[in-house]
Amino acid sequence: MKVVIPGGSGQVGMILSRSFADEGHEVVILSRGVSKSPFRVVHWDAETLGPWADEFDGADVVINLAGRSVNCRYNAANRREITESRVKSTAVVGQAIANTARPPRVWLQSSTATIYAHRYDAPNDETMGIIGGAEEGARATWRFSIEVAKAWEQAANDADVPRTRKVLLRSAMTMSPDRGGVFDVLLRLVRWGLGGTNGDGRQYVSWIHDVDFTRAVRWLIDHELDGAINLASPNPLPNREFMRALRWAWGARLGLPATRWMLELGAVFLRTETELVLKSRRVVPGRLLQSGFTFQFPDWTGAAEDLCRRWREANGRSAKHAEPGAAPDRQGM
Repeated sequence: MKVVIPGGSGQVGMILSRSFADEGHEVVILSRGVSKSPFRVVHWDAETLGPWADEFDGADVVINLAGRSVNCRYNAANRREITESRVKSTAVVGQAIANTARPPRVWLQSSTATIYAHRYDAPNDETMGIIGGAEEGARATWRFSIEVAKAWEQAANDADVPRTRKVLLRSAMTMSPDRGGVFDVLLRLVRWGLGGTNGDGRQYVSWIHDVDFTRAVRWLIDHELDGAINLASPNPLPNREFMRALRWAWGARLGLPATRWMLELGAVFLRTETELVLKSRRVVPGRLLQSGFTFQFPDWTGAAEDLCRRWREANGRSAKHAEPGAAPDRQGM
């Protein structure tokens, strides 16, 4: 296949690009900044049609991942850039596909599991999930993320591409051992002895192992599913349990907890938002499971062990493992 990935120069784009290339497929990345890459990179501005659109003609798959990182403070300028980078890039991808003589057969459009409500009581799947809004406990910055997600998906739904199947990827946090990714950040906290509970630890963490992420994307290409699809492990778990399992996988005995006020203060210094760790994301992959997809890493314990092993291999590091079968510690909870 020929796979074109707008916005594919980030972590998730590299995960997918490596996977497709390993299978022998042609990968083309559209990027606003052309830099060294093992894949062919074509420049685009993510807003207007240009020569880059020729890459869509005869392509099999388009996977649009474009959008400014949300790992920042949600001031007015950043909010505008976050929103416009998603809506404009999605709209112009739709225009390019509509104008193509030989359009791709499937367009996978990035979205986010943050679109769902902040909740503890029940999981969110695609049919029963509550799209977030002014639910109890949701602060203004969290509602902003929800509105961005809705506008992002609407831009894809508005595209008139009758010959191309559209899939909205409501992705949870993709965990891989790559440097700079969310797992790398969490593991750094564990290695520094800071990997305890965040806040009260009740908030659910939705996640997906990078192997299952690439397998799910390939499944969606090969199966006639369309519309919104949750890309998340079937077993989200509370932050308290999530961090305990990660410490256990690394072999760490202690993990200092971080109270809500500590996280708020740290977010200011790190120029990010506490939503990334305090919002309860209880998301499950209802439609994926119904279609017959099976997860290689359905549970966080096994996923964390695999990711820690691969991180060590990639970084040439060794650390003491906990004894097999020993109970994980209860410190820092």
